[in-house]
Amino acid sequence: MSTPSEVAIRGSAAGFTQEITMGSHRIFSDEPKAQGGENAGPSPYELLSAALGACTSMTLGMYARRKQWPLASVMVRLRHSKIHAKDCADCDTHEEMLDRIDRDIELTGDLTGEQREKLLEIADMCPVHRTLTRGMRIFSRLV
Repeated sequence: MSTPSEVAIRGSAAGFTQEITMGSHRIFSDEPKAQGGENAGPSPYELLSAALGACTSMTLGMYARRKQWPLASVMVRLRHSKIHAKDCADCDTHEEMLDRIDRDIELTGDLTGEQREKLLEIADMCPVHRTLTRGMRIFSRLV
């Protein structure tokens, strides 16, 4: 089991802008102006998509290096949306709305068709993908 790392978020109740610190890194999250924010940073769903995209790219690069495949670069583009559960033929839930992420993966390098298909399969094995699709428990407490 890995050592848990702490991510701390501080925000004013007056708006949506949040300061996020992760070790020595500092970023901001916000909502777009159209949703009442100041657009001072990516939205929480954009950050979630970024985590999935970064993990996907890292996982594919690591796998290709281990196999000594000629993968030169990976581009992952993601789009988050809400869909009606009734429009999702392969979903097992009865909730009214579901979250959906569409992930497009572009592989650059002299790869065979078989290598490309295997890398597409490996994309679903990235740890963040597995966490999102498997589910998790979140325990909250006041301190």
